[in-house]
Amino acid sequence: MPFASALSNRPNLAAAIDETSREIAASLGGAAPDLAFVFASHHYATRFPELAAQLKQALGAGLLLGCTGETVIGGERECEDGPALSVWCAVLPGATLAPFELSFEQTPDGLLCSGLPEDLAEHRLDTRAVFLLGEPFTSQPQTVIDLVTDELPGVPLLGGMASGGGPGVNRLFFNDRLLEHGAIGVVLRGGPRVTSIVSQGCRPIGTPFVVTKADRNIIFELGGITPLQRLQQIYPELPKRDQELVERGVHLGVVMNEYQDSFQRGDFLIVNVHGADRTSGALATGGLMRVGQTVQFHIRDAETADEDLRHLLDLHRNVESNSRGALLFSCNGRGSRMFPDPNHDALAVQQCLGPMPLAGFFAQGELGPVGAKNYIHGFTASVALFEDA
Repeated sequence: MPFASALSNRPNLAAAIDETSREIAASLGGAAPDLAFVFASHHYATRFPELAAQLKQALGAGLLLGCTGETVIGGERECEDGPALSVWCAVLPGATLAPFELSFEQTPDGLLCSGLPEDLAEHRLDTRAVFLLGEPFTSQPQTVIDLVTDELPGVPLLGGMASGGGPGVNRLFFNDRLLEHGAIGVVLRGGPRVTSIVSQGCRPIGTPFVVTKADRNIIFELGGITPLQRLQQIYPELPKRDQELVERGVHLGVVMNEYQDSFQRGDFLIVNVHGADRTSGALATGGLMRVGQTVQFHIRDAETADEDLRHLLDLHRNVESNSRGALLFSCNGRGSRMFPDPNHDALAVQQCLGPMPLAGFFAQGELGPVGAKNYIHGFTASVALFEDA
């Protein structure tokens, strides 16, 4: 197999590195991996300065990328408590890796992101994917999304923001170095195909409406009346369970393709509703809204999130039957905070598409495409799947 993963829960970092690197070497038949990802819990914080260098040497990896995670994923497990080190490796014949380290600086002309490879557009046709890991308090992923969109239209940008700590606590691992800020990543050119699944875990309620009055992220009118009035119209017609979910909080789905005759779950980009003004009836959303967009209210619960993820995985299996490895970036609001049983997202991927080498973490913001465009999400499970070339 050209892919391998290993998970260790040993509290001693040296022992965890030894355990995972030995398992990786056995799975790869002793071949040196071209690319390694590592995700580490904060239980190893005092040893973070040496983690990357020791693991890279033990693996013999050409490129190592990684970050800290509130929850660390490996195989079928999501380790929400206790020490956890998850390692994922790939041997990538025919592939070229272009690693990068990003810094972000506020200038009079706006936010400046520097460090991306300068030849992105030149290799657009053979670029499989871009992977990005960021420190959430010192990076601006939307800036990277915009740059990748301009230079590599249609190429998936996948990854997530490090989690588990406040400002100054999260860490990134880049080859043999420990970073406290910015973002890191790699452009994968050639080699295996990379496909993606982004499960937003919501379902629509009511009917679609056209935005008729908006300012930036505030919606004042849907079809000529306020969003709160629209919600009050929908509410009495909903089943009791859906009414309870509305009372907990609604989301808004923005239609991705306005030219469709009808819209179903999966046709929307989900944005959060941050608040409502009962006087004006306006809604504040988590995205920029414009007049003419079609939107629909959505709700989310564990049952819907489970159904959505498994539905997308099954659709993928019907089209692609040869997934060889996976990276999983789930929201830190999922896991036991959302589902009644542990290990939900990792188990779902393995049950629907596996068994296969899998690693990842619970992120403070997940990256992945919806339709043909890349976004940073919340509450999603974003899966990068490596297929045969």
